[in-house]
Amino acid sequence: MATEETHRRPRVLILGGGFAGTHAAKALAKVPVDVTLVDRRNHFTFQPLLYQVGLAVLSPADIASPLRTMLRGNSNTEVLMDEAIGFDLEHRRVSFRSGAEMKYDYLMLATGATHSYFGHDEWEPLAPGLKTIEDAIEIRRRILLAFELAEREMLERGSHHPLNFVIIGGGPTGVELAGAICDITRRYMQRDFRHIDPAQARVILIEGEKRVLANYPEDLSIKAEEQLKALGVEVHGGMRVTDVQPGYVIAGEQRIESAVTLWAAGVQASGLGKVLGMPTDKRGCVLVNATLNPEGHPEIFVCGDLAHFEQNGHQVPGVAQPAMQMGDHIARMIAADLNHQPRPPFHYFDKGDMATIGRLAAVAKVEWPFKAHFSGFPAWIAWLIVHIYFLIGFRNRLAVLSQWVWSYFTFTYGVRLIYGSQALPGWTNKDGVETSPGAQPLDHTAPGSHTEVPAKSAAAD
Repeated sequence: MATEETHRRPRVLILGGGFAGTHAAKALAKVPVDVTLVDRRNHFTFQPLLYQVGLAVLSPADIASPLRTMLRGNSNTEVLMDEAIGFDLEHRRVSFRSGAEMKYDYLMLATGATHSYFGHDEWEPLAPGLKTIEDAIEIRRRILLAFELAEREMLERGSHHPLNFVIIGGGPTGVELAGAICDITRRYMQRDFRHIDPAQARVILIEGEKRVLANYPEDLSIKAEEQLKALGVEVHGGMRVTDVQPGYVIAGEQRIESAVTLWAAGVQASGLGKVLGMPTDKRGCVLVNATLNPEGHPEIFVCGDLAHFEQNGHQVPGVAQPAMQMGDHIARMIAADLNHQPRPPFHYFDKGDMATIGRLAAVAKVEWPFKAHFSGFPAWIAWLIVHIYFLIGFRNRLAVLSQWVWSYFTFTYGVRLIYGSQALPGWTNKDGVETSPGAQPLDHTAPGSHTEVPAKSAAAD
């Protein structure tokens, strides 16, 4: 990074290598500008499939692609790994965590969103959310470890902690997590353990609104809940969580024991929006006009989850579709500037929404090329086709499709690897010490030893 202007062509600085940032960079490939894309990570993540990494269906490499690989065909584009921490809007300069600075002619902010715990950030270590590959790996660790700890407890004492998986939030992420956990416990883990029955695990979905997928049409919301219940998910609508503690949550007047608690209840925009110093909404999204600019700054574009853009009186949702369209449109507006033409206003073209519930179960709202609502197997096929199509790279598509086909016909999941700590919040051994496999030798002669534990027992404390 240089502190002086070294290019005659306009410099487009893109912060964020997600859907919006990568689409803008690709669309600018033939525009006479120099593009610099900066991200804290060196890869693009296909976020709609993160939950499948968290549930050990796919490996992280299946849904990620190096940014340099994606953009290596763009001769006018460079990729840098860094993090923006400050802006000098008067001199059009960005400061980075590395200590470097870079000037720009156009600045695009597309740094996405993170979890919102509604003022209870102390809940985050106890109930991780799902926004990054690191989040997905941590969720995978906790879910798989819960079964390992339960198996060990059965060997030690003939009973185990309740295998309750509590998901807070009934939006698409919460619904997908709940359905997938039921799938793996009831279909794919049945032959893996000798002393516990994974199918006896409880999956509890808590949603503050009266129905899950509250932003979907009511008929699809009802279908989604029916499919969740058919899989075995316990759905609690109209119930708000008031406390999260190690090993349990408080929802309404109830204390619900929890082996693993997962957060899917809220998001907030990247903190970079507030650092920019422009007006934001209550989630930290930067307010933008019809050309995706904060008022008074036509050289700055904000898009994706970080933008508060309204159309027909409603805020455009922070999902992949609008982000991709915004990225493409920003490239068109920059090209219009260079050709001394007026910028076309952005218009979001809604093609529909879909969410998978589990094996052969999903809901879909289609807006284009025709309008339709459908659920079950047809929606699941549509979901599969759409997600394979939008995956980045042929290798990723082939890997994901082959893994899905293999899992479907063999009822086996791969990638069941546990990394990191071997302890879970709220789990203690018989002496009251936090459980960690391997911390104590197994005493096979003690009561509750292997010879005394009936296979597939589901006893709980």
